[in-house]
Amino acid sequence: MSAIIICIVVFAVVFEFINGFHDTANAIATSVYTRALSVGAAIALAAGMNFLGALIFEGVAHTISEGLVSTALDGYVVLSALIGAIIWNLLTWWRAIPSSSSHALIGALVGATLVHTLSMDSVIWSGVGWKVIIPLLSSPIIGFLLGFGITKLIHLLFARVARSKVNRAFLKLQILSAAAVAFSHGTNDAQKTMGIITLALFTSGMIPDASHIPFWVKLLCAATIAAGTSVGGWKIMKTMGGGVTKLEPTSGFAAQASSAVVIEAMTALGAPISTTHVITTSVMGVGSARHLKAVKWKIAKDIVLTWIVTLPVSAVLGGLVTFLIGLFVS
Repeated sequence: MSAIIICIVVFAVVFEFINGFHDTANAIATSVYTRALSVGAAIALAAGMNFLGALIFEGVAHTISEGLVSTALDGYVVLSALIGAIIWNLLTWWRAIPSSSSHALIGALVGATLVHTLSMDSVIWSGVGWKVIIPLLSSPIIGFLLGFGITKLIHLLFARVARSKVNRAFLKLQILSAAAVAFSHGTNDAQKTMGIITLALFTSGMIPDASHIPFWVKLLCAATIAAGTSVGGWKIMKTMGGGVTKLEPTSGFAAQASSAVVIEAMTALGAPISTTHVITTSVMGVGSARHLKAVKWKIAKDIVLTWIVTLPVSAVLGGLVTFLIGLFVS
């Protein structure tokens, strides 16, 4: 294994680990906030389900490894994309903003490829459009609508049941919904790093087919995202758990259930979506179901702004790192 491939694997592991602690809050914040789970139990549950989900599916990894870039890339270009994505993830984590690790990686890969090839034809734009842009726009909207609808349905079905009884029941159901979100996070988010490592192995000639994900790559990424999850993302958890809207057991369950449905549906389509986007808008949806003023729209606006700029900014970062490293390897 060449030095550049080793560097790619190392930085991919770093990215996956950061993805784990960056996005831990997405899966468990609502359960912790409503006290359905203790922090320790929630993190253990999320780590285990992330690991399991990461081992089961491959469709999203195939999109990354063979559906976005139409040319063979030098190893340092893939490495540059990883570094660019890591920089953006750390910046947004430091600012406690739940941005998308997925779109940071995709944006950085596209930017790095364009700078390396100086050709628009080096990117499969149809793949970027159908697998990235359209899911980027549609999945948060669907998450919002599902969160809104499930909350309204719960209120309708349990309107005549004592609130204390309803809360006790949904505290238990939140354990299941938290597990479902963590599992779906593993099936989608962990796949991106699998895809980027497989892309590097293929372009270096170490494997004959970019559609085949080596088992050791799957196991490595699954273990790494689980380890990152176990560290936790406390700063973002505060924003997700109570910063956007006040959550109760029923609304927490509604947000998690709707998120899990959307993420799994997109995973089945091979779309590398942002679990951050989906879960955040689901939380907004359940808050809006109570009252529009129940959502802290200023915080929501800041989050949405970060979503909008993630792809272009990470593309610039990926391209810039490619240019700088290229000065030394050319």
